[in-house]
Amino acid sequence: MPGYTTRELTVCLGGHDYRIRALSDLQQFADPHLHADRIGISSAQWSLFGQVWPAGCVLAEAMCTHDIVGKRILELGCGLGLSSLVLQQRRADITASDHHPLAESFLRHNTAQNELLAITYRDLRWEVPDATLGRFDLIIGSDILYESGHADLLAAMVLRHALPDAEVLITDPGRGNSTPFTRALAEQGYTVVELRSRFDARDIAPFRGRLLSYRRGAVMADGIPTRQH
Repeated sequence: MPGYTTRELTVCLGGHDYRIRALSDLQQFADPHLHADRIGISSAQWSLFGQVWPAGCVLAEAMCTHDIVGKRILELGCGLGLSSLVLQQRRADITASDHHPLAESFLRHNTAQNELLAITYRDLRWEVPDATLGRFDLIIGSDILYESGHADLLAAMVLRHALPDAEVLITDPGRGNSTPFTRALAEQGYTVVELRSRFDARDIAPFRGRLLSYRRGAVMADGIPTRQH
């Protein structure tokens, strides 16, 4: 590829092998038209979208069995699209989103080489309201509380795009930014269920990583999702 190199990986999720094109390493960078520069993606951050991260694998594994029947689902910061691929494999109503200049092309390639139908993709800036996106039953994301300011931006996204009866599912490797996000969603009427998770083989209990499920409305009853379809 012009300006950067890639590698092909096989990732097993839910007993199914997914073929994934990823960037070769974290040193890859190419922005000949200054697209990333104009939208504020630095050279240090540029390659992050193109890696298979533990938090992404944890979320994708969760999507292998999560209740999806009748739900409209939005993935934020999809990167290479692991979770969206799993959901498309399960024939879910999934919209993938990101704001990296190459995310759509990598998602399209990975979808095709896994012989799946095209996944709806949206170039989505969290700080810019998009009235055309609509609302969702389930909003998911992996390691999207990457910086301290992301909690407020993500909470505003949820406010704009979650249905009254909704779930927000986030995998977080323990960067310390989930507390303000949890507080913001509590103000929107969500209750959180936290599951500590091993994000790689070296993790030792109590794990820093966690799967955070925020639920509101008809999906809640004593902490159990009960939405009827």
